[in-house]
Amino acid sequence: MGTLDGKTALVSGSGRGIGQAIALKLAQQGARVVVNDLDPDPAEETVRLIKTSGGDAVACVGSVTDDGFADRFAATAADTFGGVDIVINNAGYTWDNVVQKMTDEQWDAIIDVHLKAPFRILRAVQPIISARVKEERARGVHVQRKVVNISSIAGLSGNAGQANYGAAKAGVVGLTRTLAKEWGRYGVNVNAVAFGLIRTRLTEATAGGDATIDVQGREIKVGVNPDLLSAMERMIPLGRAGTPQEAAGAVYLLCTPESDYISGEVIVCGGGYR
Repeated sequence: MGTLDGKTALVSGSGRGIGQAIALKLAQQGARVVVNDLDPDPAEETVRLIKTSGGDAVACVGSVTDDGFADRFAATAADTFGGVDIVINNAGYTWDNVVQKMTDEQWDAIIDVHLKAPFRILRAVQPIISARVKEERARGVHVQRKVVNISSIAGLSGNAGQANYGAAKAGVVGLTRTLAKEWGRYGVNVNAVAFGLIRTRLTEATAGGDATIDVQGREIKVGVNPDLLSAMERMIPLGRAGTPQEAAGAVYLLCTPESDYISGEVIVCGGGYR
């Protein structure tokens, strides 16, 4: 018996890294997962890992920023598993520059993926949740549901070179606290986890500084200089970066029944660094 048996979870950006770790953690605890990634192969790999472990999952491939994606994502959960109980807004990447060199394209791309996309996804699942709550209450049944939006310490205290990312992640906090007030009547807890330094393909040390990822035709530079990464880790009280599994654990905490009276909060998962 898992703590999330019978629950259906949407996890955006769950083909790799933190998102995949979240999807696997929720599935291990009994949740049925709608896996999303920009590319089909990573999404299907996460689905395969979940099913191999005895869980249930389905892929919904596509960019969270595309028009119509949010409705398709929500409909996949409703059509495949009958509803939505958990929403994890995790998809995203960084595209850094100092403010005087940041282009409108950089600003818009990061705001769209980190703030507009979660808004659209939550808007799309609202009718599904509302209808299910109405049916449940008519039968005298109460179901507690969960939303966990992913923020960052950059959204709480800023980070040089990340005006777009910091603004988007600060917006996630405002969205979270607003939805906590709007959706309390449905029995939905809406919280956020703000990550510190977590080791993923976006933050791995790259001596040459030439590592990139492709995001819909854009070559985005990723990785952190090894000396800078080492300096960053020395500033963390626990002395190291976190793992994707530890990041997933923080998200999972806010999906459990033990968090049923926690809403509108931001939990920092950063090894003590703020």
